Amino acid sequence: MAQTKTVIGVFGSEHAAESAVSELRRSGFSDNEISVVGKDSGQHGQHGGHGDGVGDGATWGAGLGAGAGLLATAGALAIPGFGPVLAMGPLAATLTAAAGGGIAGALVDFGIPSGQSKQYEAKVKEGKYLAVLKTSKNAQQAQQCLQDSGASDVRID
Repeated sequence: MAQTKTVIGVFGSEHAAESAVSELRRSGFSDNEISVVGKDSGQHGQHGGHGDGVGDGATWGAGLGAGAGLLATAGALAIPGFGPVLAMGPLAATLTAAAGGGIAGALVDFGIPSGQSKQYEAKVKEGKYLAVLKTSKNAQQAQQCLQDSGASDVRID
């Protein structure tokens, strides 16, 4: 049985994170493996009136292909001491369960070491978006997809 790996990358915008998710899907990764998390500025779905934000379920699904997997878990969460967060995918459930531990606690539960998890949480506080995959498939392929999509701080754990 293949070992499960967690692959994570940081994106500067919702659009960049959406593009990465699209590329991951084209590469054969499923919605059950892909998560996105970012600070909810209240602006999602308001980019020039086109409704193309991560939080806009209809456009997210239509623009990136059929897939209620991510959409079913998309939503804003309130994290104590952090504020509103947009989260979708399997990480959303982990984040909800670990709300007291914030994003860093959820990332630790997802397999990211504590020190790096705190750094990634800081990136979200800065307004960045995380794309996170928990997969038993080719983690190097996922890493390459994230890098090709413009992610920084990409790592495999």
